[in-house]
Order: sequence, then C-alpha cells, then structure tokens
Amino acid sequence: MRWWRSLDPMIRDAVGAALLIGAAFVPGIAELGLAIGELNLRGTDALGLVLLLVQASALVLRRRWPAVCLAVVGIAFVVHQTLGYPTTVAGLALLVALYSAGAHQDRFRQVVGGAAVGGYALLAVLVHLRGADERVIDYLTFGAVLAGCWGAGAWVRARQAEEARRRRESVGEAITAERGRIARELHDVVTHHVTAMVVQSDTAGFLIGPDPERAGASVTAVSRSGREALTELRRLLGVLESGEADLEPASGRLADLADRMRRAGQPVDFAEEGGPGPDGGLGLAIHRVVQEGLTNAVKHARGRPTRVRVRHGSDGTEVEVITAGSLRGEVRPGRGLTGMRERVKVFGGTFDAGGGPDGDFTVRAFLPIGSPS
Repeated sequence: MRWWRSLDPMIRDAVGAALLIGAAFVPGIAELGLAIGELNLRGTDALGLVLLLVQASALVLRRRWPAVCLAVVGIAFVVHQTLGYPTTVAGLALLVALYSAGAHQDRFRQVVGGAAVGGYALLAVLVHLRGADERVIDYLTFGAVLAGCWGAGAWVRARQAEEARRRRESVGEAITAERGRIARELHDVVTHHVTAMVVQSDTAGFLIGPDPERAGASVTAVSRSGREALTELRRLLGVLESGEADLEPASGRLADLADRMRRAGQPVDFAEEGGPGPDGGLGLAIHRVVQEGLTNAVKHARGRPTRVRVRHGSDGTEVEVITAGSLRGEVRPGRGLTGMRERVKVFGGTFDAGGGPDGDFTVRAFLPIGSPS
C-alpha cells in the first residue's frame, strides 16, 4: 500500500468519491444511505441525480479545502432531503465531510462549526414543515451523530498535533544532546593539547638561556602537541561532515596521555591494570575522563605529583586521578568536571570529584560494561 500513500491526497479522495458514486447505482447498496424525515415525495430525476453526484464529488476537496467540501455537501444534502428524494448512499458523504472538517480545517474552525450547526437546524425546520413525522428526540439523535463525526475528526487532529509536538521535542533533544557531545569533545581535545602547549612554552621560555637543549626539547614538544591537536580536530570535523560516529580517540593509548603530561613537566605516576580496556564509545569515555583529569592537574596544580590508576574488571572500568596537595578552597565544577560527569552518566556509571583532608584532589569514575549506551 506504499504506492497508494505516495499518491496525491486529492487523487486518493477522487478515487473514494468515484467508488461512492458507483455504489449509488448498485441495487441493494444504493438505498443504504443517510436521511432524516424520509419524506419520499418524488422519485429520482435529473435534479436528484445532480444532487447525488455533487454530494459524492465534493469529497475530492475534503482535505485541501474541508470547509468548502462541507458547505457543498451540506447544501446538496439539505436540498436533497427537503425536496423528498429517496435515500441514497451518497448521503454518507455528509458524515465524511464533517469528519474531514474536524480533522483538517485550520482556520475559522468555530465559524465553520457554527455554520454547520445552523445548517442542520435549518434542515430540521424544513423537513418538519414538509411533513416529516420525526420527534424532537429523533432530530437530536441525528444531530448527535453528525456532531460525533466532527468530534472524531477533531480528536484525530489533536492526536496528530500531539505526535508532531513530541517529534519536534525529540528532534530538539537529539540536537541538544549532539551539540553537548560535540562541545565536550572540542573542550576535552582543545583544552588538553593547548594546556600542554602553554606549559611547554613557559618551560622553554625559562630554559632558553640557562639550558638551550632542554628549551629546544620543550619547543619540539609544543610542536608535537599542536600536531596532535590538529589531528584530533580533523577527526571531529570529519565526524561532523560524514555524520558517522568515530568512537576511537586519535591520540592513542592511555599511557600516551601520561607521557604527554610528563613531557610538559607534570610528574605523573600511571598504572593500568587488567587491560586492554573496552573499545568503542565506552573506551572513548574512559580515555576522555583520564585526559580531562590530567588536564585539570596541569592547569590547577602544575608540578605537583599526579597519580593515575585505571582498573579494568569484568563488571566495568574504574578510573582514579589524584593530584597531591592541589586543593585550594571550595571545589567549583567547571566545564571539564561537568563534561566528565555527563560522559559517565551516559554509560550508567558513577562519578565523584573532591578533596581529601590532606589537600589532595581526587577524581573517581566507574563505567560499567554492558551499559544502556
């Protein structure tokens, strides 16, 4: 049925209208229509045939111009009933038109609804004056059926509007989450490498006079960090252009992060147990937590001993980054700590960052295997 849904709505409605017209000429079906009063004052003639065709044909407009469709069908139905023509299945077009107006009419809904109520009241008066023996309860029941068709369309319209709102919210949330993910990646990559470059440049400035050889090594390290940063940024730009997630860090193993910080002058004691660790998104999250922990150590506690422990187990990976005597005052989470916490939360893990009584600042994270993400 995909081909049918791909057709223009007016074409589909034209097919429906044609089927209704055809049914109006099939014995046994033609009489199964909608009527009030059942005056039966005259047989089918040319005018009756025209009214039949108008009621059914107007359904072609039911989605594009629902108010016009309802007006045409309603007028033809009122004339058909008032003149006392025999009941015809084409009269069911009125129910379809009412449903369509309730479902598809965008502007002046109250005006259209009020006009429909007024039109039915006029019909009831006319058929009563023409001799219909319907009781008040009969008119009310018939009107309730008509109102129910409009109400069914309005209910469908509300459901569709709610679904559309949910889809928009879902898309907005996905966009926000993706922006946050990209922002975290950019922050972790740029901050890590730029911090190392700043420290190495400062070291070169201090050593360029007394120790030119070490100063040259620091300048070389700056160049290496810059190239690594460019590699990471190119990877991120490639992800943005292709839309395919690259779940492997471009900067290599966890031990390479510790080596880079040592070259920047930070004393780092690194140990990884139970490796190699997981790959994919979980491996990238572990890499970024260690990376940001070391970056914070260099930014806020340059030259102080930093201990990094990564323990891979059957149930998950534990990361611990401790910088000795680096805590000064109250801890105020910045983008780095917040980003780490969000990364860990995505994988259903736990995260904690704070100081101990001896002034050490500790970052601990546990990322379970088999997490929802």
